[in-house]
Amino acid sequence: MQKSTFCWKSLWPELVGSPADDAAAIIEKENTLVNVVIVKVGMPVTMDYRCSRVRLWVDEQDIVVEVPRIG
Repeated sequence: MQKSTFCWKSLWPELVGSPADDAAAIIEKENTLVNVVIVKVGMPVTMDYRCSRVRLWVDEQDIVVEVPRIG
């Protein structure tokens, strides 16, 4: 039996400093199982973990300021 070696991407450190819309498009292209949620730094969010969500933490100019990751 052949093992599958395919893994979905779950972390995008290369997107820190990118515009939010560009980063969201890249994430959704590289992992079709997730939805991207854009969140301004300082806004309250739920603390639940979801393997189908990536939060993009952005500043006032909508630039990604934290490493996007599944959760």
